[in-house]
Amino acid sequence: MKAKSLDQLQALREQLRVQQADAAERQAREAAQARQDQAEAQLFARSVGAVRALPAAQKALIERTRPAPHARQRELDEQRAMQEALSDDVDVETLLLTDDGLSFRRPGIGPDVLTRLRRGTWALQGQLDLHGMTRDEAREQLVAFLRESHRRGVRCVRVVHGKGLGSPGRQPVLKAKVQRWLAQRAEVIAFAQASAPQGGAGALLVLLAPRVGR
Repeated sequence: MKAKSLDQLQALREQLRVQQADAAERQAREAAQARQDQAEAQLFARSVGAVRALPAAQKALIERTRPAPHARQRELDEQRAMQEALSDDVDVETLLLTDDGLSFRRPGIGPDVLTRLRRGTWALQGQLDLHGMTRDEAREQLVAFLRESHRRGVRCVRVVHGKGLGSPGRQPVLKAKVQRWLAQRAEVIAFAQASAPQGGAGALLVLLAPRVGR
């Protein structure tokens, strides 16, 4: 019994010695690491000079304004409008009917269409007034107006070009040009001078082709 107690005591002493040795080794490693860190810090300080921490900045998180969407489709429309610029030199007099209003209808469109157009069979769904515009302004506005009207499925519109009462010689400046321009537009299938209550010699009633796929 006494021998067993001595063996246990010796085992405890051995275990304690091992633990102390491990602790001493760990402390030695930590001390060596600390000395290495300090040496590296000193080397860095000597290399770059004194280092000072920047003060904490109180910055607000501001959401950046997103750029406006690029109107690519509008640019394409404007480019197409330039490509579709109407000519003043096109001779359409041979296409105009020699009636009191110099009306116009495309081949395949019967004369009854003009009669119905003058009578107001198609209700007016839009109007463009060209008063006060230059030739180039009037042409640009007419192209845009016809294209948009046709896109929306509009069938009948009125284009007011004026009677020329305020022009030199009291002659309508835009009347003949508007007739030429209208005859060059594929969506225009007929036009006629408006009746007196609708503008008379100063306006044209324009019939547009039905929009395909409506």
